[in-house]
Amino acid sequence: MSMEKLPHLLRHWVEHTKEHRERFEEVASKIESTHPEIAKKLKEAAEKYREVEEILKKAVDMVG
Repeated sequence: MSMEKLPHLLRHWVEHTKEHRERFEEVASKIESTHPEIAKKLKEAAEKYREVEEILKKAVDMVG
């Protein structure tokens, strides 16, 4: 992979990860009263995605 394409790919992954995280959070809030255990798992998944997002942002910073 060329270094020219890497920053674009990393930024794409950051955005894609963010979109998934936000969707998990949205669904969790909608089902929290009827399916609290599933909502809890979605919130846990969203937190993991937030961690991945931060790691990817650091990688973006490293490549410029």
